[in-house]
Amino acid sequence: MNMALFPDVVVNGEAIPSAAIAAEAQNHTAPKDKPGIAWRKAAQAMAIRALLLQEARRRDLDPDPEELAPERFETEDEALIRALLDEALSIIPVTDEAVRAEWAKDPGRYRSAPLWDVSHILCACDPRDDAARAMAEARAQGMLARLDGDAKRFALTARESDCGSKASGGHLGQLGPGDTVPEFEAALRAIAEGSMTPAPVLSRHGWHIIRLNAIAPGQVLPYETVRPKIAQALEKAAWARASRDFIESLAKGAEIKGASLAPI
Repeated sequence: MNMALFPDVVVNGEAIPSAAIAAEAQNHTAPKDKPGIAWRKAAQAMAIRALLLQEARRRDLDPDPEELAPERFETEDEALIRALLDEALSIIPVTDEAVRAEWAKDPGRYRSAPLWDVSHILCACDPRDDAARAMAEARAQGMLARLDGDAKRFALTARESDCGSKASGGHLGQLGPGDTVPEFEAALRAIAEGSMTPAPVLSRHGWHIIRLNAIAPGQVLPYETVRPKIAQALEKAAWARASRDFIESLAKGAEIKGASLAPI
């Protein structure tokens, strides 16, 4: 990314180094052909950070870094921003009436995780090896063509699998969300009960032919079970709104050059 193409970012006379914005840009997504979007997002994030730090120092707050994980602590800037938001934001506690009203909008949203009864055939390879990946894909395509959608042949064909499940006809048993690698789960969610993937699916382990034998949909959970989760979500939303309003109030009295705080 050519940093010279982008304007300098200055917040209340404080210049933000282009190198810092470039480093921050690595944390923001953008289309490959539009790197400027990542830069603008990063410039916005750094401008907001500068506004908050300036306000924290104006209030003469002292940083008190907290331990985030074993031997991993906040930076002093992170601690300052946290202290500022703790002092500046006033969040109205979420009431039980608000939680129940949110739940009542659609109780069916709150379900236990589904269970999938799954079988697969694996043609193992290292996806980073172009030749090995192509050979394994051709092998998987050949197996899929032989199956021709016939579930009865699946267990027999699975004897050629590179997974230990071949001993049980490729059967993996019951799986829930998070039990498999993301690419496998994404393909699993896209197929109908009793069917298999129309094409081999590539994962970090190789090419899979996946069959969804049956699915047990998650059950609707009772209100008391989901109440803490809903309350937490409402509190998080309230905190986000209050933070946004506070930042907007700081921005109104600030002079910001080279960055926009409007949604990108």
